[in-house]
Amino acid sequence: MTPEEIKRYLEFYRDLGIKDLRMHPPAPPPPATAAKPVAPAPEPAPFSERTPAMPPAPPADLSESPLPPPVMAPAILPMQPENDTMERIRADIGDCKRCRLCQDRNKIVFGAGNEKAPLVFVGEGPGADEDASGLPFVGRAGQLLTQMIEGTSQKEGIPLLREQVYICNVVKCRPPENRTPLPDEMEVCGQFLFRQLMALQPKAICCLGSTASKALLGSKDGVMKLRGKWAKWRDIPVMVTYHPSYLLRPYNQNAKREAWDDLKKVLHFVYD
Repeated sequence: MTPEEIKRYLEFYRDLGIKDLRMHPPAPPPPATAAKPVAPAPEPAPFSERTPAMPPAPPADLSESPLPPPVMAPAILPMQPENDTMERIRADIGDCKRCRLCQDRNKIVFGAGNEKAPLVFVGEGPGADEDASGLPFVGRAGQLLTQMIEGTSQKEGIPLLREQVYICNVVKCRPPENRTPLPDEMEVCGQFLFRQLMALQPKAICCLGSTASKALLGSKDGVMKLRGKWAKWRDIPVMVTYHPSYLLRPYNQNAKREAWDDLKKVLHFVYD
């Protein structure tokens, strides 16, 4: 691995918020033991008196072995392959089995929308409706996101429909019971999110919720502290706001107004 490739991997882990890399220490040398006296080799027997060599054992029949076949680790893909495209990224994901999220998923949710859009929304992960359809943000939270995009843009005099932006998630498979993705799951899927954003090269990114903000900004601060202010990912402006599922809760009415304010900032920055 070249120094430039190592630099790209370290920058990728930094963007995911990973500050320390655990290095395995070398195994200690075995304790010294007193050398045993070596007995002199016996004189070889005459050629005519030697026992004929045993024939080699036949190869074992692995089909009857009680042990499962070994699992091959997936090849590590370049962080930013030359001339990368969304089609190539989708092909590299394939029928992904790189982490535990594949065990209960129905469909991989890659992303959807205009791949030349100047605005990208990044959420946390698929829910039940998304897992069934293979499309991001199609459930109740997705319907609210559509209202936010189209309703806010209409009020602000910006002709914009949901299909004119691009929407994806940090992880591409549904976590069990919609739990928050674990760090190792975010790390595995993060390589594909990284490549998606590098291929899309939007004018701005809108992070929906804390999982997306942690994945892109590596910050431990919550959404309430990050929202409404511009940050950057790879020199691309980033705005953090609430996840639509958070806004669906009846006690978060004040957050709806704040989310609409955040979205207005994003829309005017990108489309004015």
